Amino acid sequence: MVHRVWQRYDVQPHRVERFKISNDPQFEEKVRDVVGLYLHPPDRALVLCVDEKSQIQALDRTAPLLPLRPGLPERETHDYKRHGTTTLFAAFNILNGSVLGCCLPRHRGREFVQFLNQLEKEVPPDLEVHLIVDNYSTHKSAEVGRWLKPKKRLRFHVHFTPTSSSWLNQVERWFGLITERMIHRGTFHSVPELERAIYHWLVTWNNQPKPFLWRATADVILDKVRRCKELTGTPH
Repeated sequence: MVHRVWQRYDVQPHRVERFKISNDPQFEEKVRDVVGLYLHPPDRALVLCVDEKSQIQALDRTAPLLPLRPGLPERETHDYKRHGTTTLFAAFNILNGSVLGCCLPRHRGREFVQFLNQLEKEVPPDLEVHLIVDNYSTHKSAEVGRWLKPKKRLRFHVHFTPTSSSWLNQVERWFGLITERMIHRGTFHSVPELERAIYHWLVTWNNQPKPFLWRATADVILDKVRRCKELTGTPH
């Protein structure tokens, strides 16, 4: 009888979804800014979603993988050996889906500036550049501030996502793809081997890049957040 009631009213007690409400006082302003770039990108400009995937571990299984067979999935040992970590800096082009990436040993302000220098060389000099980043301290460091100051870099514009709202940055979805399809399924005996695999995956992706289709308007997002706050009793 309980099962019939659950089916009738579409109740699914076995499922749990998690959420986090941003406490950013400029939440609405930042959402409208970022979503506006997605839905109405400016002319003669490039919109890049930028972030870093830190602490990617070069993991080596203690025994060789057992390949998939009819009726059996691929199998791997539960334990592993660690051979170090790397950080992947990436810039996702919302127009065509191409990605510019760079592996660096750490993720401080100086490494981010190094990646920005690479971006500056790759982007045509006649285009404005809009960078969508999160509120991580690396992106707001003194080194980054000094890098943006020269007149020759006035074409670079930084747009911050609201606090606790990295889901608004499209590069996070791309990080999910490379994690699911390559990193989690890989076996690496060293950090250089891991980085070579990442660069190879980047080349493969960029041979046939796929942009993400953003449909949600700022009003739709803000309405969902508003209803969520009403349900949880969170003050506006």
